[in-house]
Amino acid sequence: MIRLEQISHVYQLGKKGGERTVPVLKGINLHVNAGEIVTLVGRSGSGKSTLLHAACGFIRPTEGRVIIDGQDTSRFNEGEWADFRRSRIGVVFQSFQLIPSMTAFENAELPLVLEGVSEAERHQRTMQLFERFGLTDYAQHYPGELSGGQQQRVGIARALALRPSIVFADEPTGSLDSENERQFLTTLQQLNAEERITFLIITHDEHVASIGHRTVRMEDGLLAETINTRQQQGSPAPGSEVAL
Repeated sequence: MIRLEQISHVYQLGKKGGERTVPVLKGINLHVNAGEIVTLVGRSGSGKSTLLHAACGFIRPTEGRVIIDGQDTSRFNEGEWADFRRSRIGVVFQSFQLIPSMTAFENAELPLVLEGVSEAERHQRTMQLFERFGLTDYAQHYPGELSGGQQQRVGIARALALRPSIVFADEPTGSLDSENERQFLTTLQQLNAEERITFLIITHDEHVASIGHRTVRMEDGLLAETINTRQQQGSPAPGSEVAL
């Protein structure tokens, strides 16, 4: 499903003539199988968010290839990446990234609007998601009128609006209290079990990491350790024969 091959990335810091190169990713190889939840953990500055942004096309890695569903996305231009994300990928952000001037409903249906889905179908699909996530009573509320947990649920409804096969999540529970975190993680596990959605989740929280079939630890731009979390708990990971 997702293959990261020899992914390296460096940042250029400083003004022209005095730049210095800072390596962030150092030849990462990571495979995520269809229907698998992989959690990526590490301290701040370990490179995990940069790796996620490279995987979903927000940055172009300095070296290496990102292959998703058999397609080599390293060949994509920005427009092709945008089209590919809309058709295959959902992204959940820590900071929610909701548009303040739009209602919760309008935020969640936005991908459907951009895709040209009819108004009737947009309404049906968005309301089904709102019913699933307990948001029906908040459809006409603006983000500033919602709690952090409610905003996060709107964010995941938006990520799922186009029925992606893959969801990337960057520190998705970082702004949530313990109860909202529990509800959010339960929802992710249900979506994985019922709809076989593949998840790659970045987190610094060991509790969040524990929902993964595999937990991969990053240190200093390298993959340092892999733990088969679900296997330890007696449930094998999908396609677990494929190693990093």
